[in-house]
Amino acid sequence: MIRLMEERDLPEVLDIYNDIILTSKAVYRYETQSLEEKRQWYKEQQATGNPLLVFDENGTVAGFATYSQFRPYPGYRYTMEHSVYVHKDHYQKGIATQLMHELIRIAEEQGVKTLVAGIDGENIGSIKVHEKLGFEYAGTIKNAGYKFGQWLDLVFYQLQLTGPKA
Repeated sequence: MIRLMEERDLPEVLDIYNDIILTSKAVYRYETQSLEEKRQWYKEQQATGNPLLVFDENGTVAGFATYSQFRPYPGYRYTMEHSVYVHKDHYQKGIATQLMHELIRIAEEQGVKTLVAGIDGENIGSIKVHEKLGFEYAGTIKNAGYKFGQWLDLVFYQLQLTGPKA
């Protein structure tokens, strides 16, 4: 079941995020976050009206998703970059796809024009999910990041939505 994230979900959300930092190339960070940092992020996302979703499986947070403005300038007001993370024990269940469908629905409702995905170039699974959802390839930044002793390419995909009327 997809529902809005609550503050009580933050320890589980943090566990998912920190495991991804430590074990994958999905986030080009080295250091894990503290609960206080994640709480601050949560409050900032709420204050800006960005969606904060969790996939609740029998009372356990199996994944989470959000988006925020692509760049902090007024001209990017209708362009959002999303993030979707799933707990490693819940891969291959379609959770990321379900969260994406809900993010897209909310983005349409909020008048977003472009939804952006920044994906590690080796993450073929994520690329395929985005393509199935209608995202189109928008470019690659070669050697954009460095993690686990190697240079990483960052690929961008975008989904064009209706956006505001004027």
